[in-house]
Amino acid sequence: MLAVRTLVLGGALAAVLTADPFAQQAVYRKGTVVVPVYVTATDVEGRPVPDLTRDDFVILDNGVPQPLVIFNAGALPISIVVMLDMSGSMADNISRVRAAAVQLFTRLLPEDRARVGAIAGKVTISPTFTNNVDDLIRAMWIDLQPGDGTPLWGGLNEAMSALTKSTGRRVILVLTDGYDTGYWAPGGTNATFTTVTRRVQTEDVMVYSIGMEGKGTLTIRQGTWKRPVQASLPPAGGIRMLAYSSGGRYFELRPDDELGTTFAQVADELHRQYELGFRPSLLDGKEHHLEVRVLKPGVNVRARQSYLAAADRER
Repeated sequence: MLAVRTLVLGGALAAVLTADPFAQQAVYRKGTVVVPVYVTATDVEGRPVPDLTRDDFVILDNGVPQPLVIFNAGALPISIVVMLDMSGSMADNISRVRAAAVQLFTRLLPEDRARVGAIAGKVTISPTFTNNVDDLIRAMWIDLQPGDGTPLWGGLNEAMSALTKSTGRRVILVLTDGYDTGYWAPGGTNATFTTVTRRVQTEDVMVYSIGMEGKGTLTIRQGTWKRPVQASLPPAGGIRMLAYSSGGRYFELRPDDELGTTFAQVADELHRQYELGFRPSLLDGKEHHLEVRVLKPGVNVRARQSYLAAADRER
């Protein structure tokens, strides 16, 4: 494989991609629907590579090269839901987070649309997609309020439901310490990491995650003696795995790192991606592994790693 960095699903992650009551699967019919694959290409320094052509890319579906029927190297419209952890463990960061998110909103292109949500005891998401920066800022500062508890997977599950009717690129950006305290969703079904991972892999959702240090309780033990203490906790690993498997990106920030720069970097990267597409040749109802290679030396790529090749429903 020439000059390519491809992220492969490990067995542990693949094992969680099982049937789930929340999974509204994106499925594809042969000859009618194209499987979209959005690709980030960077050089060895991590800078975007803007000059690749159709002939530079190869897509493998379960190891078999597929002809490209779509290639687009221009800026593509995005629908994005920005989910902010505003729970008690992130209390010291909430003002910084709100201010930093503005850096993404101000970089939306005219055809982009966004909603903003909070994960804080309950899940709240602004009611409509918009390109109006003032409306997004108003929702973030007035409608989204801090609270106890972190229903992380429930929040991401609702963010994906918010994207269901959106066309084109569907993106979630989540900023959190990554610790889920549970969420009982409407209908009585608990949203879990399994739920969210399954939906990301079958609904063409790209996840960008920003992990921040949070506060929590650790138990110090010595023999039969134990005592709970408040401590700073590093971000949990689930949000990192979710970002990588979806073709997105994970950032881990220290308390004194500049948040606004990271939000701006996400916006810049989203507007420099390539759109590829192919028609599936085998509709066996199974999850297919995807691999994207680039033939130009010195280029690394990130892209989604699977799709569901089912024939009983259209997307």
